[in-house]
Amino acid sequence: MAKEIETIEAFVRTGTGKGAARQARREGYVPGIVYGDGKEPVALNFDYNKLLTRLRKGRFMSTLFNLKVEGMEDVRVICRGVQKDVVKDLPTHIDFMRTHRASRINLFIHVNFDNADAAPGIKRGGTLTIVRPEVELEVLAGDIPDHITVDLTGKQIGDVIHINDIELPAGCKPTIDRNFVIANIAAPSGLRSADADEAAEG
Repeated sequence: MAKEIETIEAFVRTGTGKGAARQARREGYVPGIVYGDGKEPVALNFDYNKLLTRLRKGRFMSTLFNLKVEGMEDVRVICRGVQKDVVKDLPTHIDFMRTHRASRINLFIHVNFDNADAAPGIKRGGTLTIVRPEVELEVLAGDIPDHITVDLTGKQIGDVIHINDIELPAGCKPTIDRNFVIANIAAPSGLRSADADEAAEG
């Protein structure tokens, strides 16, 4: 299932240069620009409060957005820069790059853990410890997976699940080369203390 694309709205900014940008800020907007995909750059204004709220949710730089501008065709974009006031740490300018279906971009994709009821380690009281609830992948802009899946069938206490153990959707690859840990099944505290007692007695 493809991930639903989040929409971000903007208005075309009339006038360019520092004067127009200052005017936009006075009126409650964050000036910005959208560029790329072989088309002319367009100066835009973004609603300050909406943009700030979305920035604070996180993952802004790795989220694909549907950019909606009145009078223009919707386009998919990814943020390529947020300039902030050095004192207040609030956005003063934002850059977006247009993408198309064949663009390869880096995004954080949610990890689902399935079939916990078929994992002997969890049935014995083991705890699934999730190290990475999201994984940064290089994906095609036109085919973004909603999630990746870890199958816990047969997993025992002490088992460690690495990125290479997961079958990734076609066209996706991790942005990190090393075989990093996604999760593990830890022993329940009672079992751990029993093991420690046995070791002490032995």
